[in-house]
Amino acid sequence: MRRLLALALCFFALTGATDAPRLVPDISNRSIEIRYSFTGAELLLFGAVVYPGGTVPDEPADVVVVLKGPTVPILMREKQKIAGLWMNAESHRFASAPGFYAVASGAPIDTLVDERTAAIYELGLENLQLSSGGGASPEESQRFVSGLIDLRQRQGLYAEQPDGIEVTDDILYRATIPIPSRVPVGTYTAETFLVRDGQVLAVASREIEIDKTGFERFVAVAAERRPFLYGLASVWVSLLLGSLAAWAFRKRA
Repeated sequence: MRRLLALALCFFALTGATDAPRLVPDISNRSIEIRYSFTGAELLLFGAVVYPGGTVPDEPADVVVVLKGPTVPILMREKQKIAGLWMNAESHRFASAPGFYAVASGAPIDTLVDERTAAIYELGLENLQLSSGGGASPEESQRFVSGLIDLRQRQGLYAEQPDGIEVTDDILYRATIPIPSRVPVGTYTAETFLVRDGQVLAVASREIEIDKTGFERFVAVAAERRPFLYGLASVWVSLLLGSLAAWAFRKRA
């Protein structure tokens, strides 16, 4: 953290005086590799706040960190109990939704920024701009939005940490974001917001790559680039394993 503070001071010296504070963010890993033994990880997002003149004001700004990505289309299905059986009933398609979203702050988002600012910058789960498909009423669309957020929260893919930011001397900050084992691969964006009096003063971002490696990457690439051959191979492996299991049971008998 001392090295980061020195970097922040050098940054201020090079850029000169300015009326607005600046952010100097960084992350512990620029890439995360998913192997067969991957059980999750923790990503550290840290940095410094550089104030004009190097002097911390009487009311220092707050820091909010958001990690999200990648954006993909999603089809949500709603299960209902019909004739005593649970089955898929209605469905709703989202044109785009983040596969992962986590926000860390020093206090609840609604106490740091106003509703308009939170909506513009998508700060907090309630302010996610989930692009819904057409044809649904506002009430139905909102029901599926709530269902998607609830499902992703239970999967560990959506999270809010209202006490997830640690600030030292009103300058250095750090936040730890848990990465679950079932996290989707792709490009992620780590955004840091500096807020005060309900407004965003500064924004800085970094990109993170989460990808599969080893045999898992081979399977994922094969499924994407050669879906027909991948399907045939999957059927062949299933038949082979079924035959081996049948042979083993006959031998025991």
